[in-house]
Amino acid sequence: MSYSTSIYDVWRRAGFVVNKLLKGSKASEIPIELPTKFELVINLKTAKALSLAVPLHLQQLADEVIE
Repeated sequence: MSYSTSIYDVWRRAGFVVNKLLKGSKASEIPIELPTKFELVINLKTAKALSLAVPLHLQQLADEVIE
């Protein structure tokens, strides 16, 4: 199970920062951005191999379930 930032969202936001740098902004002038989108991913195959039960409610809340 993993709860972390969306890697796609991070790369998309990185593009905006690179754009600002290429337009001449100083790196020290660009604000630090915190991630805003997080994803919950559950790997049921690994949970089964470890003899762990993942509640159905938690599976329904997940953004991605790997079977």
